[in-house]
Amino acid sequence: MNAVVQGTLLGGLYALFAAGLSLIFGVMRLVNIAHGDLIVLAAFLGLTVATALGLYPLVALLVVVPAMAGIGYVLQRGILNWTLGDDILPPLLVTFGLSVIIQNALLEVYSADPQKLNAGALEVASVEVGGLALGLLPLLMFATAVAVIALLQMVFYRTPLGRAFRAVSDNQDIAQLMGLNRRHVFGLAMALSLAVTAVAGIFLGIRTSFDPATGPARLIFGFEAVIIGGLGNLWGTLAGGVILGVAQAVGAQINPGWQLLAGHIAFLVILAVRPRGLFPRVEG
Repeated sequence: MNAVVQGTLLGGLYALFAAGLSLIFGVMRLVNIAHGDLIVLAAFLGLTVATALGLYPLVALLVVVPAMAGIGYVLQRGILNWTLGDDILPPLLVTFGLSVIIQNALLEVYSADPQKLNAGALEVASVEVGGLALGLLPLLMFATAVAVIALLQMVFYRTPLGRAFRAVSDNQDIAQLMGLNRRHVFGLAMALSLAVTAVAGIFLGIRTSFDPATGPARLIFGFEAVIIGGLGNLWGTLAGGVILGVAQAVGAQINPGWQLLAGHIAFLVILAVRPRGLFPRVEG
């Protein structure tokens, strides 16, 4: 029971990793290979802001979130928009190159030494619930994941921006004829995605150490959560993160060396049984 509960809370972090990926795929069918490195970039930005300004890591989100959103908009308008089209290969190649550039830039600036954000007592504080000790940090991560996904869902289905997202997702040409600038809409979608990525990066930096080479592993967890839950389904992304986290926690309970393997096995089993994920978005 403890493993299931702890895995569920860990799934909140994985859902944060995956939410931006799910949003971008849902809006523009873009698979961002650099997503994990952007999470690590957000963690390093949080470290820089917290150190330079003497801020608590969670307070540093006030600076990191808008900074990452701005990076996302410029990145989409300046580079990624030019790669979008019927062929999925150009975006994959460009984002792969972007991944390599980010990793090497972080290595040049911060070195290969592992870093960590210091959140003080929050990292070790816990509460007793039904005989189980639940860490406040995992609880906060899970609650934040639920809040972020609920906010994204509200933006997507209850705001003019969300209507623009859905319009360009359904048919870019018709949306353009109706007066929507799809390049601007895509830029806003990437900005929103990287704003979520900033939150994931700060929590990653608080939970564990990170270095410039840790991005690809975060990308794998995000992809697995997205695919388990169903491509383009935001609440499915949360379910996918929870399933992945529980599988890892139960695997670690059996044998510490099986933690990551158990998550990958759960992913492969679900992919074999439900190739489109457990809760794929219904088209039309």
